[in-house]
Amino acid sequence: MLSVVLATCLIAFENPAAPSPPGAVILLGAPGAGKGTQAEQLVKRYGIPSISSGDILRDQVKRGTDLGRLADPIMRAGQLVPDKVLNPMIEERLSRPDCARGLVLDGYPRTVAQAEALDAMLQKKGLPARVFLLEVPREALFKRLTGRRTCPVCKRNYNIYFVPPRKEGACDNDGAALVQRPDDREEVIRERLATFEKQTQPVIEYYSRQRRLIALNGDQAPEKVFEDMVAKLPPTR
Repeated sequence: MLSVVLATCLIAFENPAAPSPPGAVILLGAPGAGKGTQAEQLVKRYGIPSISSGDILRDQVKRGTDLGRLADPIMRAGQLVPDKVLNPMIEERLSRPDCARGLVLDGYPRTVAQAEALDAMLQKKGLPARVFLLEVPREALFKRLTGRRTCPVCKRNYNIYFVPPRKEGACDNDGAALVQRPDDREEVIRERLATFEKQTQPVIEYYSRQRRLIALNGDQAPEKVFEDMVAKLPPTR
């Protein structure tokens, strides 16, 4: 017990100006907008968990919960898990102690009904929500996604438009032929972007009508995007 207290005191001493908890940070943006990168930085800065609906679904299925057993056949069929199954999973995850100070949500909400359900969950927890939309031009998104290549040997990542290999199609480290993931093909990306626009635009409008949407320029260096985001969050104590 004493060691735990001492460790807590030591952390507080070493970081006396720890950032104030940000509440719930909701990240909206098309595939390739950089939500995952920003979520990682928020976790690092504020010490809060990053939560995605996909991770929660997989965890519930793996643990064999009642909700997981309901979701498993739906996911195997490639269908969307209905709100009556997904929303209780989200609420259960938000009830855990690590979410008391705040959290980052990536990939949820995707519909207005989910946004309304999330508002109720956060209100119950007493957590304020800040909603960020990472805006990136469609052409830039297209290049970010379709340009991705990976070395099958060393797993190094490239982008033929932004971070190309020295020799076209070959890894700089071992000369192996670079590969493109099937879901990064042009026709798949066009469909994913169209699906995002159809599904998520109503959510964007929902938060915009309430004057809760904070639009950020996502077509700049990740460090600058994060700097702009932090400027909209509670300042350091």
